[in-house]
Amino acid sequence: MDKKNQELLEKGEVLPLMEAFYSIQGEGFHKGKASYFIRIGGCDVGCHWCDIKDSWDAQAHPLVSTKNIVKNSLEYSDMVVVTGGEPLMWDMTILTRELKENNKKIHIETSGAYELTGNWDWICLSPKKQMKPVDEIYKKADELKVIIYNNDDFKFAEDQAKKISSKAHLFLQPEWENREKMMPIMVDYIKKNPKWKISLQTHKYLDIP
Repeated sequence: MDKKNQELLEKGEVLPLMEAFYSIQGEGFHKGKASYFIRIGGCDVGCHWCDIKDSWDAQAHPLVSTKNIVKNSLEYSDMVVVTGGEPLMWDMTILTRELKENNKKIHIETSGAYELTGNWDWICLSPKKQMKPVDEIYKKADELKVIIYNNDDFKFAEDQAKKISSKAHLFLQPEWENREKMMPIMVDYIKKNPKWKISLQTHKYLDIP
């Protein structure tokens, strides 16, 4: 990457854009809502079960003007979901400012492993064991969504729930490839611990992109 593009990237004036598309939010508190998704490239969290590993290498995705990313969202729903990858690897200040100037409701899906930048209407924190969230995001998150791959993840979920704000909604979501094994265990767990709710990747069940 040349020096000019590096400087623009550091300022958030351009971002590595993997894809942007209009669809239905499939997970968590806002599932079922029409949403415009902005998927930012780059992630070093490295979940072995990640279903979007193509997003990891930021350099594999074109640097796109933040103004153009916003412009392309304008004809769609007023709900915009910024996801990744790990979008907080990059400065989200300009992106969120310009989306808000166009009356968008802006959500982010993040592991929380990086400093929170940008101005968000909804923060979905999905923490990972290998790169735990920075402290500041716990009190700001509106939703805690923990992926359940095996039994050890329940303890991790409880540890994370102790740190989250009391306003946050708590979700356990089965890892897609392991869902048939873990779902009965999750159901029993949530019946015993009703502060949690189940989140499903409904877009996959419905074959929605």
